[in-house]
Amino acid sequence: MRVTVADGVATVTLARPDKLNALTFGAYADLRDLLAELSRERSVRALVLAGEGRGFCSGGDVDEIIGATLGMDTARLLDFNRMTGQVVRAVRECPFPVIAAVHGVAAGAGAVLALAADFRVADPSARFAFLFTRVGLSGGDMGAAYLLPRVVGLGHATRLLMLGEPVRAAEAERIGLISELTEEGHVDEAARALARRLADGPALAHAQTKALLTAELDMPLAAAVEMDAATQALLMHGEDYAEFHAAFTEKRPPKWRGR
Repeated sequence: MRVTVADGVATVTLARPDKLNALTFGAYADLRDLLAELSRERSVRALVLAGEGRGFCSGGDVDEIIGATLGMDTARLLDFNRMTGQVVRAVRECPFPVIAAVHGVAAGAGAVLALAADFRVADPSARFAFLFTRVGLSGGDMGAAYLLPRVVGLGHATRLLMLGEPVRAAEAERIGLISELTEEGHVDEAARALARRLADGPALAHAQTKALLTAELDMPLAAAVEMDAATQALLMHGEDYAEFHAAFTEKRPPKWRGR
């Protein structure tokens, strides 16, 4: 895994191209810990998650994970599965938008990582496959049964998680699984441009929007509008809100500070 941070944009590249960026035990832990560290530092305003080589991520390494788990007892298996879920929680709960730049295969855990991102930018080569039932496991892995119906609806989610069939880019765009379909070979460029746009914007407003989108998924309307009201009242004391008014009055672009 390679990590670069420049001008508020972090790029995390899964870098096992010979294995289609298959995830190992260490890769899960490293990604979880990295997101926690970047969240604490507060210097990152957007993050791009990409894959090197021919695809985004083919999921868990068959030999290093599936082979190893066959020899584990229930307690160790539970620890492992909880750790993979912690990665998804870290993507959803970090205070900056995450953009998955998907080309080629995004399968198994790779598909769920992309699903957990706030934006999925993909080129025509992209194909998503939630393969868990194909290996004899539940399709509801790493939070997939929670997240996918909320992105594509229960009907599509049932089909994708039950059957494990690949979904190519055109269909993924049609059912709402991807945010932007790019031209062939331009996914990284498009993801970087989106990250730059987000990083240059009001970072605190983006962070609170992301937090509300996640928190309000299971709230009744009364609780949601109360949380919205409290959040807006706090942000109205922020520097960015005052800066917008000053910029509007002075007829100039706002200089967002993320505060």
